[in-house]
Amino acid sequence: MRSTTLGATGPEVGVIGLGCMGMTFAYDPAGRDDEVSVSVIHRALDLGMTLVDTADVYGPHTNEQLVGRALADRRDRAVLATKVGLEAAPGQKRLARNGRPDHVRDAVDASLRRLGTDRIDLYQLHRVDPEVPIEETWGVMAEAVKAGKVRALGLSEVSVAEIERAAAVHPVTSVQSELSLWTRDALSEVVPYCEANGIAFLPFSPLGRGFLTGSIQSATDLQEGDMRRNNPRFQPEAIEANQAIADRVRKIGERRGGTAAQVALAWVRAQGRYVVPIPGTKTPRYLEANAGAADLVLSPEDLAELDALPPAQGERY
Repeated sequence: MRSTTLGATGPEVGVIGLGCMGMTFAYDPAGRDDEVSVSVIHRALDLGMTLVDTADVYGPHTNEQLVGRALADRRDRAVLATKVGLEAAPGQKRLARNGRPDHVRDAVDASLRRLGTDRIDLYQLHRVDPEVPIEETWGVMAEAVKAGKVRALGLSEVSVAEIERAAAVHPVTSVQSELSLWTRDALSEVVPYCEANGIAFLPFSPLGRGFLTGSIQSATDLQEGDMRRNNPRFQPEAIEANQAIADRVRKIGERRGGTAAQVALAWVRAQGRYVVPIPGTKTPRYLEANAGAADLVLSPEDLAELDALPPAQGERY
């Protein structure tokens, strides 16, 4: 796979990475298989998908444990990214934000233990805690860099103003936010800012939480316990309205000799030099297809047609 770097100064990575959340958390609970997931991570590295992304809240904790197990004998082949700043609050469905310095100090050591490693290549603030100045949270994360526990720092779901406040304390290597053909908010300000300042942009859910693959035709295609069943865009009326987007992506794929997923990923990659999508999968065949998107180059006409697609019906969350 062709490679790029995490921004102007970050490590080299494949142009497509791997998001590991769904292997233990949120999606398709009946389809989880740790042994298969480990094999998917191994195969991703073989294919050059070297950026492996997880978080302490996924599971919680089980995702980091799984990723650590998969990388135990091949740690140096991966650029390992994890996150801090969200917690699964007991008895609540929504995740709670926690950017307190004492929490971050404890969390980085706990992540290192679960991952079975002596360093985290990219440590990301999952969400800014409105109760804690970002400078305080970021400053403690910077302490972890100075201590050799972390190599670089990233942010997730932030504004340009928040990026600038963090950067005044310690360099920002990456920003991770949702970006896909049905979620384009970041293109207005954050992606151009990252491009201009040599910051990597890591799109999560680049396949529209799986919708843009064309595999979800109705809400009944989602299992009980799948987080998407409660998502506004996966309600019956929204799914029906949004099929027009998935159909157009599929048709461009047929014209270009690729899958809908490959078209969707190629469009995301085309949004900047340092844009590295991290599609999630726990299925070997989907992994191979996602990797194939690295070789799909969309024409200006393809990109214009995709840019003209209507916005998705339904809120993101």
